[in-house]
Amino acid sequence: MKRKPRKPRKPAGRVAKVSELKAGLSAYLAQVKRGEEIIVTERGQTIAKIVPVPPAENDEDARMREMERQGRIIVKGTGRLPDSFFEWERPTVPEGAIERWIAWERYEDEP
Repeated sequence: MKRKPRKPRKPAGRVAKVSELKAGLSAYLAQVKRGEEIIVTERGQTIAKIVPVPPAENDEDARMREMERQGRIIVKGTGRLPDSFFEWERPTVPEGAIERWIAWERYEDEP
């Protein structure tokens, strides 16, 4: 008994023939930017899939995560100052302390 040929399954996502893709590439790329996937077909056969690239991570974020993974830092909280921060009393610095520190740092004088 001969089997009946299977109908090709319709691929998930938007489908575009190669000729349509060439003619309207900008429009298809705009769809990909919005997060959609484009399935490219040639003569009824799926040949490619165009998918959005995940957003690149900030180098600083990656560096912080790596340091956290190594146990060098602990990341917690939002990184924002509390609203009450600007109401706190400012610390006082004794007269001349900053100048002495700068001189000490430059090895001009001992503190």
